[in-house]
Amino acid sequence: MKRHTIRLMPLGKELLVNDQTPLIDVLNEFGIEFPCGGRGVCGKCKVRLLQGDMEVTVTHRRKLEKLGLSSGWRLACFSRCTSDITLEIEQFEQIILADESRFDFIPKSGYGVAVDLGTTTIVAQLMDLSTSAVVEAETMLNPQLRFGSDLISRIQACLDGHAGEMGRIIRQAIGDLIEKMLIKHAVKINEVVMVGNTVMQHIFSFSDVSPLSVYPFQAVDTGMKTFTSAELDWNFQVSGSIRFFPSIGSFVGSDVLAGIAATGLYRKDNITALIDLGTNGEIVMGNSERIVCASTAAGPAFEGSNISMGMLAVTGAISSLKLAGEKMVARVIGNTSPRGICGSALIDAVALLRKLNRIGSFGEIMSGEDRTRLVDHINLTQRDINEFQLAKAALAAGMVILADTLSIQLSDLQEIYVAGGFGNFINLQHVTETGMIEFPHEKIHKKGNTALIGAKMFLLSDQVNADEILSKASHISLEAHPRFQDIFVEKMLIP
Repeated sequence: MKRHTIRLMPLGKELLVNDQTPLIDVLNEFGIEFPCGGRGVCGKCKVRLLQGDMEVTVTHRRKLEKLGLSSGWRLACFSRCTSDITLEIEQFEQIILADESRFDFIPKSGYGVAVDLGTTTIVAQLMDLSTSAVVEAETMLNPQLRFGSDLISRIQACLDGHAGEMGRIIRQAIGDLIEKMLIKHAVKINEVVMVGNTVMQHIFSFSDVSPLSVYPFQAVDTGMKTFTSAELDWNFQVSGSIRFFPSIGSFVGSDVLAGIAATGLYRKDNITALIDLGTNGEIVMGNSERIVCASTAAGPAFEGSNISMGMLAVTGAISSLKLAGEKMVARVIGNTSPRGICGSALIDAVALLRKLNRIGSFGEIMSGEDRTRLVDHINLTQRDINEFQLAKAALAAGMVILADTLSIQLSDLQEIYVAGGFGNFINLQHVTETGMIEFPHEKIHKKGNTALIGAKMFLLSDQVNADEILSKASHISLEAHPRFQDIFVEKMLIP
């Protein structure tokens, strides 16, 4: 078969591929984003063709025209390699939070691996079970990103017949991460603990996700899953168990279960809240007597997939904004020219635009135009601001409904933990100013990657903590609450 060379600039990488190879298949591993799942509607996978030629179908050309891209651009999700080509892409440096927090534990012998399987990123840590010390860590983008950046896209991809492929590539990816650590440290692994959201658990386990696609959106297979190295096609042996910990509810997974363990919320007398701001937003509220959990649709806006110039926290993304007089000043990841805006800066932008009276309490752009400039060529459109309002209203309404379920007021909460890689970078003052979390920002604590901390605790606790949490926790459907719509609309306002 005829083969071609793809040169990626400025990475300096060269790939040898077969004729007609889809670019989505080879660029995925370099962090190119496919937020819309390859439908050609978001334009986030655009690449500039510097040399060579790539055929453009009529549909592809229409997509390019609709996105306002000139003839030098191509959408990777609609392109195939038919000749030697040189493409211009920027080096993506995904910021992944690999936690190294310490905790109380009972020593065990040997080594274990804790894995946080996220929708966007995967983190694996090799751990000395006798000391709880992290010996090695590996991270990578979730290779399922080519099927879409959010959980709904992944579920749809499964329904479209890709479930087996998605399960196999994620099993291989985790196996590859562990192998990389074993190359550096020739140790024998006693056990592996994995945590992730309910959809990730189902795909990894080859469980049916279709119940999550239709009302009442209730997963039927959320329990503990155990495997062997042979079942996962891993090239190394694990002498003990390989466990994917159970989910709490339909869209509240074992990553949240691990987060509850990490915060100790389930053993506190005072009612405490945990908010995990990832690709999907989860809220937990409770204490040693009762815990209630819910998921919100807050993630897509904060991950950038629904924002016109939104992007992940990678090179070229504005990660924060502040005021210098009446002018906004941006911090750009990689100290380069801004290419777009990530979730943490989106919160900053709305807070600052409101402070400057450039948007009103309903989110309307006061100039009457359909967009407003932040810095350089980076703009927020009216639709972007509305997407933020939807996300923050979902989160704020969820807090109210969980408090109502526990028959308390939000003011009764003693503390709130904010978890997740995204949560670690947000400006808490701006979070409270926009009404995302209606709580004094001095009482909000950034907790880091609680999913990974909890996974390591599960390695050392023999499931005792998880069972105790599950016995106290229940999943609440926010949409089923009789006041949800009224509260949601109220929370759309920007204070």
